[in-house]
Amino acid sequence: MKISLFLDKIIDFLKWPVAVYMIFCVPALLASFRYFDPVNIKTIALFCGLIFFVFSKTMMDASVRTSMQVIAHELTHAFFALITFHKVKNIRLNPDDTGGEMGFVGEGNWLIVIAPYFFPIFIFVFVFITFFLNQNIIFSVVLGYLLGYHLDTVASQIHDKQTDLPKVGYKFCFMFLPGANLWIIGLILAYNAKGLSGFLKYVNFVNTLNIRFFYDVMECLNNLY
Repeated sequence: MKISLFLDKIIDFLKWPVAVYMIFCVPALLASFRYFDPVNIKTIALFCGLIFFVFSKTMMDASVRTSMQVIAHELTHAFFALITFHKVKNIRLNPDDTGGEMGFVGEGNWLIVIAPYFFPIFIFVFVFITFFLNQNIIFSVVLGYLLGYHLDTVASQIHDKQTDLPKVGYKFCFMFLPGANLWIIGLILAYNAKGLSGFLKYVNFVNTLNIRFFYDVMECLNNLY
């Protein structure tokens, strides 16, 4: 069996367990934002970058902005195809900026389809390139700008004419995407604040909150019965 087919079967098997996990994480993820110090200089710099994106967005040429969103969208599809061992055959962008298409070998999986709606490909590339550099104020500002770009791109792509969402099902999108995007935002804030160690500590913190939430729910159920 090809490794890509094997991974597709595992990923597809995990589709609904992952969706349930994501929706279960939402309360913990919302509570986890108290983990971050809002007056920390890096956090302030990140939000300055995000605000700068909001203002610069109004000055962007609409066609250029749309083209960049389409490019990011198709590159994210391609990235997840590659990391699940699918050979990418082509990436095509529509001349009128209405969308694009990424072709790959094999049947694929739901993760390839849904990836652009939660995974910030430009932030991943930026962090990868700067991984061994000092995370100064400029790093935080750029990270904040890219976070604003990512959130704007995701928001603009979720609509009833989007062809990817029906492929995985609207019910799945409703269960998976809010938690997935909250995870991404939290991880970005944690990495900005304390680097890789902050990233790992944040994961542990959210999982701890999940356990507490589970026990609270069980205790409430026991009190009811």
